[in-house]
Amino acid sequence: MASDVESIDAIITATYDVISGPAGKKRDWDRMRSLFFPGSRLIPTAKEAGRDDVDLAPNILDVNGFIARAEPILEKDGFYETEIARRVEHFGHLAHVWSTYESRRDPSDAQPFMRGINSIQLFHDGIRWWIVTIYWQH
Repeated sequence: MASDVESIDAIITATYDVISGPAGKKRDWDRMRSLFFPGSRLIPTAKEAGRDDVDLAPNILDVNGFIARAEPILEKDGFYETEIARRVEHFGHLAHVWSTYESRRDPSDAQPFMRGINSIQLFHDGIRWWIVTIYWQH
């Protein structure tokens, strides 16, 4: 959607919206792909699943790699991610957004099961905003 990429606020809001939803709901992955510049990266920093003997490390994924990793998890359980704080640094065609979030299984849950922060790098090509990188830790 053109409205998803017309401003920094719009593209950040769309990013949270596209991954959020109830259990069993298929996410709109084409919408997700439309937010990212070709060659973009999503980089979660976490322990390898099922291992406690490894320190945190970045896991560098392209958009399709992220979708393959996240889709079964997001569709199995409800997942709603909500931004709770944002700091934006903007210069020319570049923007860097620190976006702090909370995750819940249902929007009505009293407490989040997880909190984290996204470091999001954006590029404006003169027409629209693109996500270049999302690097996060929870």
